Amino acid sequence: MTGPSRNSVSYQRFLQQVEDADPGEGDIWVIADNLSSHASPATRTWPADHPRIRHAFIPVGACRLNLQEAWWRIFRHHALAGVSFAGRADIDRATRIATAQLNQRAKPWIWGRPPPAPRHLRRQFVYSL
Repeated sequence: MTGPSRNSVSYQRFLQQVEDADPGEGDIWVIADNLSSHASPATRTWPADHPRIRHAFIPVGACRLNLQEAWWRIFRHHALAGVSFAGRADIDRATRIATAQLNQRAKPWIWGRPPPAPRHLRRQFVYSL
């Protein structure tokens, strides 16, 4: 979804779309960072009329817990780096293409750094006594 802006109204509209897309009766948990549109007074009172929507906020300063940030870094590199866009339609097209390409080689996310590669010694010395 390419929104016209990142404000409380757009975010609440997105939450409404999520709620409408899930006809079930269970809770819908939204994990959000502390972006002003996510934590604004209007957005904090909006769930009162939508009891299925539940918010959990990532603590300030704990960006490593937000897997969206890591995905966004990879996505920006593939879809948006070094490209100029004429309008929202171009951004939407690039987003869809990059998402399809990333989904073709998607793997489960492994938290943390990969283990270091084994070291291969270039020289092996043998000492005889």
